[in-house]
Amino acid sequence: MILVLDFGSQYTHLITRKLRELGANAQIFPSNLNPSQIPPQTKGIILSGGPSSVYDHSSPSFNKKLLNLNTPILGICYGHQLIAHLSGAEVKPGKVREYGKKEIKIKKSKLLEGLNPSETVWYSHSDDVTSLPKGFKVTALSGQTIAGFENGHLFGVQFHPEVNHTQNGQKVLKNFIKISSSQNTWNKKDQIQTLINEIKDEVKDENVLIGVSGGVDSLVASALLNKAIQNNLYCVFIDTGLMRKGEASEVAQIYKELNFKHFLSFDASANFFKALKNITDPEQKRKIIGHLFIKTFEKISKLLKKDKKIKFLAQGTIYPDRIESASSSVNAQKIKSHHNLTLPDKLNLKILEPLKDFYKDEVRSLGKKLGLSKSFLERHPFPGPGLGIRILGEITKDRLNILKEADAIYIEQLKKQNLYNSIWQAFAALIPVKTVGVMGDNRTYEYIITLRAVTSDNGMTADWAKIPNLALEKISSRIVNEVRGVNRVVYDITQKPPSTIEYE
Repeated sequence: MILVLDFGSQYTHLITRKLRELGANAQIFPSNLNPSQIPPQTKGIILSGGPSSVYDHSSPSFNKKLLNLNTPILGICYGHQLIAHLSGAEVKPGKVREYGKKEIKIKKSKLLEGLNPSETVWYSHSDDVTSLPKGFKVTALSGQTIAGFENGHLFGVQFHPEVNHTQNGQKVLKNFIKISSSQNTWNKKDQIQTLINEIKDEVKDENVLIGVSGGVDSLVASALLNKAIQNNLYCVFIDTGLMRKGEASEVAQIYKELNFKHFLSFDASANFFKALKNITDPEQKRKIIGHLFIKTFEKISKLLKKDKKIKFLAQGTIYPDRIESASSSVNAQKIKSHHNLTLPDKLNLKILEPLKDFYKDEVRSLGKKLGLSKSFLERHPFPGPGLGIRILGEITKDRLNILKEADAIYIEQLKKQNLYNSIWQAFAALIPVKTVGVMGDNRTYEYIITLRAVTSDNGMTADWAKIPNLALEKISSRIVNEVRGVNRVVYDITQKPPSTIEYE
């Protein structure tokens, strides 16, 4: 196993995912991990990047004793600077901050073996390693700045090999896997049967409750449970009123087609509208929606528990959810609240998380092995707070209905023109600003709909999708003509970073 110590990088999960894709078992741990807590099967350690400077008073560090182990250690970006700093090297604020693509020169190195003499890499830093202590050798240079070094079992790179923008980043990670003898430690074979056997062994003849949304995670988790325990599984869908057009009936149809014995749907939309009245702050909206969902689910769970004698609560928690809720890093800067909140202990149900060790793409792979339809598995990600964070400002029924219609037209047209599956995520959002327009001979004063579509491998970074102009023209025309209350449609061409994919 390779441990990834988290210093707050936005790319920490991406490092782990890339290692797994290359066949190495990788797990995230907090940066202040004590050497005595290192799992015995550990064969390598990676120090992630992060937003700090090694000279900041509160900058995160790690136990220096780790450097004295014979375990191979790779520092990426901030991790690169930290290894150098703790080893006695000189690290200084750079003359300029460097973000984006950069050309570097490669020297002979075990870690950088197979790379070209000149490589395009991705930089995101403001400090530089300017000199190295005795025993270290420079393995890459950016001008006169040290872009890579090694010293026996210690390695550092200033760039990010885990992002696609680094031309041969996978070769770097492959080399580290080889150096740490971590090949073939993440085996995807027989995972379905292993998971089913684990569920059966734990649940036995007891009943299990799971909240479902129609999203990939809860769908695959419930499908696994259905394979394992069938009649003992109870699926609950809560309609918050913030779902996409026709979502509630679509989800019910999915579970009917998959022959689930117990699927229960509850309409709680009136309660959500009441709680969100006059609320405009995005963080407040997220928290209200999250807490009210839990309160509603708790109420339903108590009734079912009493009637059906339910002992287990299953959740579609995936690895990123689990790591974030366990706070693997106190060093990351908060961008927005995560909508996944832990259900109250007072439910007194034992938690089952069959997908807790998997990433989204791995969950989709499991779903495919379970025989789930591609149309279910390839649905674009949908946020827990639903359309509540795609209506900027206050949520009203009028705005919600406008957005539902516009979003439905957008997605329908993308599918008709065979564009949907080439896009990571696409959605419409409502901007609560009215502009002047003209329809026929009449002046209008109506809302703006913004269209967002991005391409990505993982959602950590994203580029705007290059939808053909004729397709955008058709989408815009249909929305303006068919959705009352809209007279202007715009297309968002901003990357992530600097923007996020969602608007709130």
